[in-house]
Amino acid sequence: MIKPSTGLETLLKRDRMIILAGLIGLAALSWLYLGVGALRMSAMDGVIMQMRPWTSREATLTFVMWVIMMVAMMIPSAAPTIFLYGLVRRKKSRMDYVLAPTGAFVAGYLIAWTAFSVLATTLQYLLQLEALLSPALTLNSAIAAGALMAVVGLYQLTPSKEACLRHCRSPAEFLSRHWRKGTKGAVVMGLHHGLYCLGCCWGLMALLFVGGVMNLLWVALLAGFVLIEKLTPIGQGVARLVGFILLLSGSFIAVQGATSQRPLENMLGFF
Repeated sequence: MIKPSTGLETLLKRDRMIILAGLIGLAALSWLYLGVGALRMSAMDGVIMQMRPWTSREATLTFVMWVIMMVAMMIPSAAPTIFLYGLVRRKKSRMDYVLAPTGAFVAGYLIAWTAFSVLATTLQYLLQLEALLSPALTLNSAIAAGALMAVVGLYQLTPSKEACLRHCRSPAEFLSRHWRKGTKGAVVMGLHHGLYCLGCCWGLMALLFVGGVMNLLWVALLAGFVLIEKLTPIGQGVARLVGFILLLSGSFIAVQGATSQRPLENMLGFF
């Protein structure tokens, strides 16, 4: 006869494997989609829609691109919280199902980033309509790009950023304070965690308009920094350090753009 503890351990191992496979598959497919999109954009020689309204198809594809980009960038850093939710759920319910509520938690988390994607798509549309984006989907004004970097750097140093980052770095504390029962509760918890995550990272995601919305190197660097911020012991210190760097370098770029009229591409050529 199998002991209950042994049976529970078996279920936990199975759950972890399924959740891990699901998260890896979701992230891998998202990165693959971005890679194909970047290649297609490169083949078009950087031609983008400017100074005219989008068609519904163009708007939909751009929105889908933003959603998938957020999945690719944010799911890896959210994985520890997702795993811990599944573990706690299984232990609380013992032999109850856990995969559906975990999926609901992930869905709730992604609702927050889907809302962000709506805003990002709208902003991209307005910038392109006013011809404020280059063919590489970067701000074509060094002043605007520098100002954005400075604002993001300043936000990195605020108590709001620190509070949101602290929640993202402490999944056990988050789950204990915000636990809700049932699948509906899982969606609410995931959304709640996603909002903290959004509060932590919205500024970093806005930097996509500086380095290039479809610049995979820039996307990967930002995603890597998010991982360092949230998952490493030095994350909070690195977040503040990068905040100072962004504030100083952004101010420098804005001033240089105002005085020398150098294009942004020349200042960020190493990307």
